[in-house]
Amino acid sequence: MFGATEDVKYIVTLLRIRRKVFRYIQSNYTILEHFLETAKRQPHKPLLLFKDETFTYQDADRLSNQAARVLLQSGLVKQGDTVTLFVANEPMFAWLWLALFKLGCSAALLNSNIRSKSLLHCFKCSGAQVLLVAQDLQGAVEEVLPELLEQQVTVFFMGRTRTSAGMHSFTEKMSHASSEPIAPDLRSHMNMESPAVYVYTSGTTGLPKAAVLTHTKLWHMTMILRSCGLTSDDVLYISLPLYHTSGLVGFAGAIELGITVALKNKFSSSQFWDDCRKYNVTVVQYIGEIMRFICNTPKKPNDRSHKVRLAIGNGIRANVWRDFLSRFGNIRILELYGATEGNFVLVNYCGKIGAVGRDNFLYRWRNPFALIKYDVDQGEPLRDSSGLCIQVPKGKPGLLVSAISARTPFLGYARDLQQTEKKKLHDVLKKGDVYFNTGDLMLIDKDGFVYFQDRVGDTFRWKGENVSTNEVSDVITQAECVSEASVYGVEVPDNYAWKASKHRSKCDEISGWRDAPTPSERECFTTRSNEGRVGMAAIALKDGHTFDSVGVFEHLESFLPNYARPRFIRIQSSLDVTGTFKLVKAKLVQEGFNPSAIMDPLYFLDDKEKKYVPLTMDIVRAVISGNIKI
Repeated sequence: MFGATEDVKYIVTLLRIRRKVFRYIQSNYTILEHFLETAKRQPHKPLLLFKDETFTYQDADRLSNQAARVLLQSGLVKQGDTVTLFVANEPMFAWLWLALFKLGCSAALLNSNIRSKSLLHCFKCSGAQVLLVAQDLQGAVEEVLPELLEQQVTVFFMGRTRTSAGMHSFTEKMSHASSEPIAPDLRSHMNMESPAVYVYTSGTTGLPKAAVLTHTKLWHMTMILRSCGLTSDDVLYISLPLYHTSGLVGFAGAIELGITVALKNKFSSSQFWDDCRKYNVTVVQYIGEIMRFICNTPKKPNDRSHKVRLAIGNGIRANVWRDFLSRFGNIRILELYGATEGNFVLVNYCGKIGAVGRDNFLYRWRNPFALIKYDVDQGEPLRDSSGLCIQVPKGKPGLLVSAISARTPFLGYARDLQQTEKKKLHDVLKKGDVYFNTGDLMLIDKDGFVYFQDRVGDTFRWKGENVSTNEVSDVITQAECVSEASVYGVEVPDNYAWKASKHRSKCDEISGWRDAPTPSERECFTTRSNEGRVGMAAIALKDGHTFDSVGVFEHLESFLPNYARPRFIRIQSSLDVTGTFKLVKAKLVQEGFNPSAIMDPLYFLDDKEKKYVPLTMDIVRAVISGNIKI
C-alpha cells in the first residue's frame, strides 16, 4: 500500500504527542509554565534572533517580567483582563504575549494592516477593554481614538508619552521595572479551557471574527512542529506575522521544543536566503506566495549554500514546489491544511507534490471527516431523500467537513454565536451529528492523498490573507457614488508562468481571455498563475452620479487593508441577480478584466496616482509581466 509505512510512523508520533498533551491538561500545565521551566533549564540558549540582536531564554523571562510589571503598576491592566495587541513582528510582541500570560490575561492579536472601521470592529470582537499599541502603529489608532475613548477603552501607546516625570517610552519604563518573577497567584484562576489567545480570521462569511484558542487548543496547535520532526537543535525562521496563526504557532512551538527563532519583521524574498545563512536556519515557515516569491528572485551561484532541511506551511502549488526543490536543493516540504478556528489538521507527511494531506483509516478514526457533495450554485451541501449529506467517491471534489465532538471540539468565535452556528452542519452522515464546515472543496485520490480544489462561499485568498467579499462589498457601497457592488476574485497569470511554461502560446492566448480554454489550456493557465485571486468589483452607480475615481480610492484606503482593496473595478448599468435576488458572479469571474473583451468601463487601482485609472491593455500587460505590482 502506497505510504503505509509513513502512515504508521505518523500515527505513532501523534499518539505520543496526544499522551503528552493529555498529561499537561490533567495537571493544568500551560505553555507559560513550560517556558518558565525551559528558561531555568537553558537560560543562556538564544530564543530570539532579531536583526543583529540576540535574546536568550533568560532575557525573554526577564523582559516579560518587566513588561508585566509596567502593565500592572500602570493600573491599565489587571489580572484576568483580555488585552488586545496591535504590534507587528518584533521582540516586544513576544515579551508582551508572555507578560500577559504571567498576569493571567488573554491576548487578542490584531492584524497590523487593518485600519479605521475594521480596526474598531476587530477590537470589539474579543470584548477587550485594553489596547496596547506599538509606536509605529500609533497613527492608525489615533484615527479612531475618539470612538475608542467613547467606548471607555483604555489605550496604551508604547511610544514616548508624557507623564509627571517627563517623556517616557514603554521600553524605558521596562528598563526601570523589577525583573523578579511575577507571582503565580495572578494566574491561579486560569484553567486549560480558559481563553489563551484570540486570533482574527475573516472565515467564509462577514467581517473578521475572533477565533477562540483555549490553553488546551494552543497546546495541540503548538505540537505541530514536534509532529513535523523538529528537534531541540533546530533554528526556525519566522517571517510570517506573529498575529497570524502560522507565525504564532511557530513561536509557541519553538518554546515547546526549546529551540531558537530567527524573527523577521517583514518577509523579504531578496533577503530570505541571506537571513537563513546569517542565522544558520534549519527550518522555515511559508505560505504559498512566499515560496513563489523566492523562486522568482534572480538565480545566484550560492542558491544551495544553506542549512535549511525542512519547510513547513500551506498553499504551495505543485509547479512552485518542483521549482523550489530543483533550485534550492533537497529540502523536505511539509504541506499542512487547517484553519485557525477549525478542529482538525491534515499533514502531507509523505511529501507527495501538490497534496495538502493524507487520508488513512487510523487518522480518520481519531479525527472523523468527510467530503460531501456541494451545490456551488445554491451554496449548500446536497442531501439525499432522508435529509443526510452525500459523500463523494474518491477522485471527485467535495466539501470538507470534520466531526465536532468532545475529542475534536469547535470553539467558535468570541461574542458571535450567530457566526459560530453558521460554521456547523447538522445531520451530515447520521441524524443528530454535527460537523464543522471548512468552506473548502477538496479531493482524495485513489492513493489517499488529499488535494485542495477551491474555496466556496464569499471568500477568496490573496497575498496570504482571506478576503471576505461581503465585507468589501459593504464598504464599497458606502462610497458616495456607488449604489450596489458585487465583489469577487479573479486569477492573474504572471510573467514567471509565461517564461517557465512550455505552453507559452496557449498561456498567451488564455491571458487574452478570447475563448473558453480547453482542459490542457486551463491547466496551463490555473497552475501558472499568481497564488490566490486578486479582488475585483462590479459596481452600479447611483442615478445622476459619475464614477469618482479619487473619492472611491480614498474611501477604500480608509476602510480596508491593502490586500482587500479591489485592484479592478467594472462599472455596469445594473448587477445581474438570480430569481432569489442573489448576485450572479460566475460570469463576472469567467470574464475577468480583459478590456478588449468587456464593453463595460474598467478601472485599475493606481497606488502611485492615488486613484482608479481607466484600464488599458498596456496596463494589463504590465500587470502580467510584473512591471506593475499588485
